[in-house]
Amino acid sequence: MVNPKRIVRDGYDLVSDAYRSEGFDYERSRYRGFLSWLEPRLQNGDRVLDLGCGCGIPVAKVLSGRFSVLGIDISPIQVRRAQQFVPEAEFRCADFTDLELPERSFDAIVAFYAIIHVPIGEQPALFDSIASWLVPGGFLLVSVGWKQWTGTEPDWCDVPGAAMYWSHADSNTYRSWLKERGFNILEEGFLPEGDGGHTILLAQLPAT
Repeated sequence: MVNPKRIVRDGYDLVSDAYRSEGFDYERSRYRGFLSWLEPRLQNGDRVLDLGCGCGIPVAKVLSGRFSVLGIDISPIQVRRAQQFVPEAEFRCADFTDLELPERSFDAIVAFYAIIHVPIGEQPALFDSIASWLVPGGFLLVSVGWKQWTGTEPDWCDVPGAAMYWSHADSNTYRSWLKERGFNILEEGFLPEGDGGHTILLAQLPAT
């Protein structure tokens, strides 16, 4: 039986260098615009959780300049590279759908290209966890699906033998899931990719 999470872990292990290099040009990337939604809303020293942190570039590297960052990734190679590239942040290798963290322990959570790799049936419970990990008034900056799709791709990033798995709902479903958990959506954008793309949302829990 195919294990989607093993596909994701092994896939990122194989493509880590091809997917993201230490020389990634953050200033000219779309990440810069989306992180600019979040950064002005935080205070120096705030606690940020980076789900699906990859090799730490660019999110953990950029945010660790002002904030206390914990990065979580399922790929051991990605985590090892993150520890090398961003020594000022903390990183753990874990499946974040099984992660146990204290409630109300983060001021913000960032999840780029991460939740879309989780089997869709597990995603509502993950959003429950995310809401519980945030302090009142905490923020979630996340990339989610635009159209519903689940599938795999062989030789991902042109790396022979590297497969990847995705599973996501459509953007309306994600908006509903967030609102059901008390989030208010503050910003929304679209990140094109091939014939489709990803919806980017900045959402906030009520302060009380």
